[in-house]
Amino acid sequence: MRDLIWLIIVLLIIGWLIGYFAFPDLGSIIHILIVIAVILILYKLLTGRRL
Repeated sequence: MRDLIWLIIVLLIIGWLIGYFAFPDLGSIIHILIVIAVILILYKLLTGRRL
């Protein structure tokens, strides 16, 4: 439970990479995944909270 945010971040980045290279026509949907991942990373770093 402690690293749940990191697990979500890793899954979103992997999903983005797979989608970016496998389905380049779905650009907007795939870039939403990376934006969510970056927001979660920044939230984790700025708050320093442990979940």
